[in-house]
Amino acid sequence: MSRAFLRDDPPDLRPQLNHRLPPRDDPGFDAAAAVALLEGARVSEVLAAEEATGLRWGEPRLRPHVERLLEEARMRRDDRLEQVAERFLKQRL
Repeated sequence: MSRAFLRDDPPDLRPQLNHRLPPRDDPGFDAAAAVALLEGARVSEVLAAEEATGLRWGEPRLRPHVERLLEEARMRRDDRLEQVAERFLKQRL
């Protein structure tokens, strides 16, 4: 595999995501988790976002939140967010 596709930056030089998630029993947790997973995907850090949220990519209970985020991305013409949201919605667990 070409080295162009490998992430060999030291961990301290990679983009740091700050997942400010409410407690899991908070009614806003799922919405915040959807944002965290999509933002993680935006910067190729899905595994870190999954670890932070405790949820897997494509989690069915997050679909309504991701659908809302997809619509917002389309309105803002945020192509990258639109791309990762569409990919999330295609995922089947």
